[in-house]
Amino acid sequence: MKNIILFDNEARDQLLPLTFTRPVCELRVGILTIKEKWEKSLNGKASYLTQDYLAEKFPTNIEAENFVIDGSVIPTPELARLVNQLDLNEALMDGEDFIAAKVTKSQIVHLMNNEAIDALEGIDIEGTPFLKIRHTWDLFRYNKTALQLDFVALTKNRQSAPISSTNTVINKHQIFLEPGAKVECSILNATDGPIYIGKDAEIMEGCLIRGGFALGTAATLKMGAKVYGPTTIGPYSKFGGEIKNSVVLGYSNKAHDGYLGNSVIGEWCNLGANTNNSNMKNNYSQVKVWNYIEETYTNSGEQFCGLVMGDHTKCGINTMLNTGTVIGVFANVFGAGFPAKFIPSFSWGGVVDSTSYQLDKALQVGTKVYKRRNKPFDAVEKNIITTIFELTAKYRTWEEQQKESTETSTVSFSNT
Repeated sequence: MKNIILFDNEARDQLLPLTFTRPVCELRVGILTIKEKWEKSLNGKASYLTQDYLAEKFPTNIEAENFVIDGSVIPTPELARLVNQLDLNEALMDGEDFIAAKVTKSQIVHLMNNEAIDALEGIDIEGTPFLKIRHTWDLFRYNKTALQLDFVALTKNRQSAPISSTNTVINKHQIFLEPGAKVECSILNATDGPIYIGKDAEIMEGCLIRGGFALGTAATLKMGAKVYGPTTIGPYSKFGGEIKNSVVLGYSNKAHDGYLGNSVIGEWCNLGANTNNSNMKNNYSQVKVWNYIEETYTNSGEQFCGLVMGDHTKCGINTMLNTGTVIGVFANVFGAGFPAKFIPSFSWGGVVDSTSYQLDKALQVGTKVYKRRNKPFDAVEKNIITTIFELTAKYRTWEEQQKESTETSTVSFSNT
């Protein structure tokens, strides 16, 4: 079995807040995470080269021979074939960008500097199709292609579990149910993309689904939900209402009505009843999104761009979220009106009078949430959350924000 090491590079900071709590390759797009895609494509086992504070949870395993790969790159069959063919000391390059290499144990330590890369025999992959996640919105923008690739890989030479006759099914050969999946009294239309229902997942009665769509292991689509593809709901999640072209990484809930469009939701999140997000500005211009590197709003180049929500974040009932809203880790958003388009990690509040979510209280909640899923919220998890609390402290400048809000009409938030 091949040893794969997936590394974080400069793309990692562009993918915050989602990558505060995970390496880039643990992001989900399509059906699988990027890590799972590479393991399946190369018939190998993957580990990580990531941030120091994440390394204990996501360690590096180094063998005598290693495939070292950019963790933001999604494999296509063509790219995976080229990686499989690499000899020792060979590297795949996309122009100046390092994609993958096959190296010995002694080369791993030095590989992330340019001199070490230059010493390898470079092979240009010009013309080879592949996808690279450079921004958070790429997760929903590339979800259609990634979902199709995963569907083919996961269902090849396999037969779907039976689909109940209570359902209306269109384009049946593009619908696949894993063992234990339950779907009753719903409409499944796979004309525009495949529909994949994971092991022990359930689609309740009255759901309307247009593919592509993926429902992860033990996830639930609540009664009467309306889903427009390409959409992915990760494992152990519960979602309802209206959803369009969104990606949920897993372990998150939106159990009631409300609209979610062109969005990415992290793990352990909860969207209160009738939470709605805007995914297009009312003047049809491109959406500006908070950029953690520039520490300001930058143009996404997208006309449709909704919500990006970091892990452990929750919002109250009837929450209204503007186009291109970015919310960090462990935030609690509530109150009347539109919150700001950038809500820092460990925020507590809404439009006005925000304060910091105290770290000890956040850790207590994290312990309870993990316990409900029979997962340990151990010292490793607590150290990661504590580090993120410290790293994001500079954004929680409530006094300055409140002073600014008294000088600027809240109407400006709607088209920022």
